[in-house]
Amino acid sequence: MIPASAYVAPSAVLCGAVTLGERARVLHGAVLTAEDGEVWLGDDVVIMENALVRGRSRHPALIGSSVLIGPHAHLNGATVEDEVFIATGAALFPGSVAASGSELRINSVLHVNSKLAAGTTVPIGWIAAGDPAQLFPPDQHEDLWRVQVELDFPGTVYGVPRGTPLRTIMARQAEFYGAHRDDQIIDR
Repeated sequence: MIPASAYVAPSAVLCGAVTLGERARVLHGAVLTAEDGEVWLGDDVVIMENALVRGRSRHPALIGSSVLIGPHAHLNGATVEDEVFIATGAALFPGSVAASGSELRINSVLHVNSKLAAGTTVPIGWIAAGDPAQLFPPDQHEDLWRVQVELDFPGTVYGVPRGTPLRTIMARQAEFYGAHRDDQIIDR
């Protein structure tokens, strides 16, 4: 659903069960895809150029009000509460929650099933992981892995146990996305 007060750029893509709030702005090249899970935007949300917001069946994309999603940001099955700033290139994975007033700076990551506390800032290039999320600079991979391994990325994202061969995962992904071969463009 697109209210009259919203703006969707001509080169943006909205696919599936996408609901925009009042005065939402979806800029050029942005993709909001609700192929197997809904996407909901609150009021006064700006999705900047080439950002991706993806809803998933077990993790809809729920975006609060007064949120900025920067260029090339990637939100996949994430919940973003009100007044959150998501900078260029930031990534939020399925099951993650960015609480009110938090900031994810350039190229930062909120890992799968992680909960970022209200008012927390994730510095440029850092990773937030865990519930509650701990912050890790990119050079602390071993410390991050001890938290990250328990978050079950393969189970959450692909529905498979850790160690499943990539050939198996990708065969399932190819089948899933192949369902769209016969999709048609619908003008509003």
